[in-house]
Amino acid sequence: MGENTHVTPISLEILRSALAALAEEMGTVLMLSSYSPNIKERRDFSCALFDVQGRLIAQAAHIPVHLGAMPDSVAAALSSFASFAPGDLIALNDPFLGGSHLPDITLIAPIFVEPAGEPRLIGFAANRAHHSDVGGMSAGSMPLASEIYQEGMIIPPVKLWDAGQLNQALFTLLLRNVRTPDERRGDLTAQVAANRTAMRRMQELVERWTLPIMEEHIEALIAYAQRITRACIEQIPDGSYIFEDYLDDDGMGAEAIKIAVQVTVQGSELTIDFTGSSSQVRGNVNTVAAVARSAAYYVVRCLLPEDAPMNHGTFMPVKVIAPAGTVVNARPPAGVAQGNVETSQRITDTIFGALAQALPQLIPAASQGTMNNITAGGIDPRSQQPFAYYETMGGGMGAGPDQNGLSGVHVHMSNTLNTPIEAFEYAYPMRISRYQLRDNSGGNGLHRGGDGLIREITFEVPTDVTLLSERRRFAPYGLQGGEPGTCGENRLIHDDQERILPGKIHFRAAPGDRLSIASPGGGGWGEPEASTPKDT
Repeated sequence: MGENTHVTPISLEILRSALAALAEEMGTVLMLSSYSPNIKERRDFSCALFDVQGRLIAQAAHIPVHLGAMPDSVAAALSSFASFAPGDLIALNDPFLGGSHLPDITLIAPIFVEPAGEPRLIGFAANRAHHSDVGGMSAGSMPLASEIYQEGMIIPPVKLWDAGQLNQALFTLLLRNVRTPDERRGDLTAQVAANRTAMRRMQELVERWTLPIMEEHIEALIAYAQRITRACIEQIPDGSYIFEDYLDDDGMGAEAIKIAVQVTVQGSELTIDFTGSSSQVRGNVNTVAAVARSAAYYVVRCLLPEDAPMNHGTFMPVKVIAPAGTVVNARPPAGVAQGNVETSQRITDTIFGALAQALPQLIPAASQGTMNNITAGGIDPRSQQPFAYYETMGGGMGAGPDQNGLSGVHVHMSNTLNTPIEAFEYAYPMRISRYQLRDNSGGNGLHRGGDGLIREITFEVPTDVTLLSERRRFAPYGLQGGEPGTCGENRLIHDDQERILPGKIHFRAAPGDRLSIASPGGGGWGEPEASTPKDT
């Protein structure tokens, strides 16, 4: 640190920890205040802080696919409004204007202080939460769709609160276009509370540190994160590493959809180029560029020390090339609901596959590579009101060079929990009739891949169901001689007759029908002939 600076290693760590704790507190407020099981129980949300330029300065350890894309949301808000006032609150979910997919609603609050009696903008608090329904053609707003208009209501950057006043007409319009308005009202209000908590805490930090010293430390934090990332990249041998993997299908006829990547390392710079990936498809496995970047940044973050700060500086040495019109950067009005949850996972697998050539003793085998999305809805006879359920399922983690993969966990771009059975059966007219590990579904190897899960849902009322799942055809790969994990499988049991379902399907379930989801196992690592018995 220079002589004319207030920044010391100790002060930098204190502020880094304070900002990270602030983002975590936002998440705690959102979780405890929310209404829906998807947010309260599964914690399908993310929180972050940005400076006045829209640069990420801190984030909580929430959902990777949210956090890497959220800077684009803040950039969209900054470009949409010439100015901000205290009490403003911007809402958006448009994937082509900074969002990820429509159920993920982002709320952005400008943060003001008054050091000389005049309000001064110093940054932004933002959080993104997955809402269990935002309208569209099927309950849960994760349909098999061919264009974004079928997926739900589209919210460009708009002021939901303007100078402290709720835009009641807009709020009423939003709630009228969803199946579960009371739940949406509660979850949106919880998001507001999370941002207001951040505003208070940031104002307290400015009072304690003074604004010039805070700004000096934030610049130092961003520079520090960049140095750590560059030092990490320099440890990767220079060269270009190529890999490709495939999505099973788009649910509308397209199969074996290619994700191609070339990872180029040159000194302390990293380029991740998706040129050669399949053109965008009719089904909604397409992603927007923000999601492709988010997956790329997540992989880079996995290479860094665990205690490295995550901010704008982390991304600066990384260049992502995602050609427009491809499945990794679709043009509107493409559907993108699955891209955020399924294609992001395959992008991650592909980048790791390329890096395994450069770092064979570090990179693990492929994990389950899907989020096993389940949405369901109908009329709850207890209230005579619509219900909408959304959940993702864990599976097997890929084995690594020094350990077996974990079993039954959410991996990579998903960092959520399962809905506890008690909360599930209290909230919905459905029952969990089976829930267990899927024994021996992990790939064999020196270290075995983790096992998937089996979760069986029994429907008690007529229910519209949509499944969006992957790795039902292309198995999670093993590495360094390890065997692939077992593909996932979806089954419907009707009148004691079983039939295997496609990975992506919409159907009407009758009372008494049972849906069984078996999630994929993770890939094995190392030659199987040198394997050891699996841990029990």
